[in-house]
Amino acid sequence: MIVPFPPGGVADTVARPVAEAMSRDLKQSVVVENKAGAGGGIGMAQAAKARPDGYTILMSLASLTVLPEADKILGRAPMYQIDQLKPIARFTADPTVFVVRAEAPWKTLQDFINDARANPGKFTYGSSGNYGTMHVPMEMFAGAAGLRMVHVPYTGAGPAIVGLLSGQVDALATGPASIVQHIKGGKVRALAQWGNERLVALPDVPSLKESGTNVEYAQWSGLFVPADTPAPVVQRLREAARAAANDARVKEVLLTAGSPVLYLDAPEFQRYVDADAAKMADVVKRIGKVE
Repeated sequence: MIVPFPPGGVADTVARPVAEAMSRDLKQSVVVENKAGAGGGIGMAQAAKARPDGYTILMSLASLTVLPEADKILGRAPMYQIDQLKPIARFTADPTVFVVRAEAPWKTLQDFINDARANPGKFTYGSSGNYGTMHVPMEMFAGAAGLRMVHVPYTGAGPAIVGLLSGQVDALATGPASIVQHIKGGKVRALAQWGNERLVALPDVPSLKESGTNVEYAQWSGLFVPADTPAPVVQRLREAARAAANDARVKEVLLTAGSPVLYLDAPEFQRYVDADAAKMADVVKRIGKVE
């Protein structure tokens, strides 16, 4: 199971318990391998071009639908095309959460907005890479709120969170699974989240819409195989993925991480991915070229 990001991020957090559960159902080991780089593009491309025999699977995030469009904007050949991958199952779909260090002066999102508007270009935010699932929602927020901030790309969510905790950046947006422990541990403060309702794991954190900024975004995680994988193999992996999504241990681990299972089987997940790709293509065009 390729995870196209370093350990410590949402994809890795979801992949570990899912791989363990799928191993039990398939009665063979499912080994998680982190293949980071290019905002997830390196691992995604490797999975897209892998032998379509069911022995290479990909645990991806929503950046899967963004990166090919971003490559076009940058005037280079896409590392992969979305249709090179076939959806197996979605496991989670969480709004990203806007966080700052606990000792930061901002107590509310409006405090941050006011300060950022008064000091354009002064404040920084970290991400998992250009056009990734931490970059896109922050650019959507900044555009809606009329802010100009400095983007600092890292190789994944884990390193970006370390950058926030160590004071290298002022803020970031990431999925609950990778940040809830730091919120509950008092190391960071959550000011808002990108959902359309309160999160179960963070019921006191208002949505951006509640805070007056009309932006919504979900960072989903899901399993894929190369597009030419034979139908019987796809079916068997769908069964194993369904078993993992219903596994009590998987549900417990992900819920504790703040990322409840929101399972979609392959046909529904395919429609979800198609709709997300169309939406994200428009967002990337608005962001424009980012070196």
